[in-house]
Amino acid sequence: MASTSSDQTTELKHQIETRAARIGIIGMGYVGLPLALMFCEEHFKVTGFDVDPSKVETLNRGESYIVRIPATEIQLSQRHGFQATTDYSQTALMDVVIICVPTPLDEYHEPDLSYVSNTVRSIAPYLHEGQLVILESTTYPGTTEEIVVPILEEGNRAGLHVARDGASRGFYVAFSPEREDPGNDSVARRDIPKVVGGCGPIALELASAVYASIFNRTIPVSSPAVAEMTKLLENIYRCVNIALVNELKQLCMRMEIDLFEVIEAAKTKPFGFQAFYPGPGLGGHCIPIDPFYLSWKAKQFDFHTRFIELAGEINNAMPYFVVENIIEALNQRQKSLRGSRVLIMGVAYKRDIDDLRESPSLTVIELLQKRGAIVSYNDPFFPSVGRGRKYTLNMTSTPLDQIPKFDCVVILTDHSQYDWEAIVREARLVVDTRNATKGIKAANVIRC
Repeated sequence: MASTSSDQTTELKHQIETRAARIGIIGMGYVGLPLALMFCEEHFKVTGFDVDPSKVETLNRGESYIVRIPATEIQLSQRHGFQATTDYSQTALMDVVIICVPTPLDEYHEPDLSYVSNTVRSIAPYLHEGQLVILESTTYPGTTEEIVVPILEEGNRAGLHVARDGASRGFYVAFSPEREDPGNDSVARRDIPKVVGGCGPIALELASAVYASIFNRTIPVSSPAVAEMTKLLENIYRCVNIALVNELKQLCMRMEIDLFEVIEAAKTKPFGFQAFYPGPGLGGHCIPIDPFYLSWKAKQFDFHTRFIELAGEINNAMPYFVVENIIEALNQRQKSLRGSRVLIMGVAYKRDIDDLRESPSLTVIELLQKRGAIVSYNDPFFPSVGRGRKYTLNMTSTPLDQIPKFDCVVILTDHSQYDWEAIVREARLVVDTRNATKGIKAANVIRC
């Protein structure tokens, strides 16, 4: 007799609780790999999937390609059965498949869901009854139901459909947004509550059980769309407030007021204020991108997200603002930008991480090069920068002992490894976009 949906649900939940469930995670990047290691810590047997053979080979050698993840963590996980592969047919052996692939913007600033759709097409033929598929990639509300579910239903060989209740048989689908914050060591990953939305109550129950095994708290919501919107709200909230302080920075510079001092004073208020800080622009996979995902989706409902789009415009303009300030700082020293030697301090999108995604430093470098500057960079996390999705630099990191040879040093990423007093002492001119030189009084420092 064939098993009922209720039997399958009970069995999968028991497998999750006893750590017998086989977990497959697709995308061994900044989200997928840490997630895989968390499951391994709880003694699940985990298989990591990635289209990049070099990543797979590195992991299977017990090595790491992410600075904040030591090789010892990979090796410990291997003792629990962790392995990596490029063979997506092995998803047929998994009880749970979690998708953690990029969701960038295309050249027209519209959502590029090709990584998600291609991944789902790759696993659809191997889908089996009772399997749970979870999407973690940040996206617009409706993606799980409108893209993931139809591809899985049309592409699986067994003619299966989403099981939305206890009476139907098929597979289960859920969405749970990733909440990774690279470089943040103040909150343990398992202490970050996990929002979960399922295509039906059974999917929600199963996905919640999966995440409850590695996170201390799960937050069930009524649908995947609510979970998808939750992630967008979190990041748009940050985007809008960063845009606010970026605009205020430009005003305060004209008024000769130190905005960083203003922020420090304002955050002493014990209620109603959260500190955000200005910078050379937004980076990372989420904050610069998420507002455009929602704005694009809103147009389908004849709604124009003016406030959100304005914030995006302000933040996107910050690299241009930085370049104009570099030009002005050089002009004050009778130097033209064209032909000047400029050293960029830090190309990672934020402090103490090895992540270039959407980094404003890359935009600043390209803008300076277009205007005739001779640009170099230093970053302890990137010995070289080659070609990426939106850049072709082919540069190597310049040693810090070369600082005196440059006409201008521009601080774009305030890595904690840098000795700012020594840098200021050696440099002819410093343009500081991060307030890294706070407390250092020197005539050669311009803060913007």
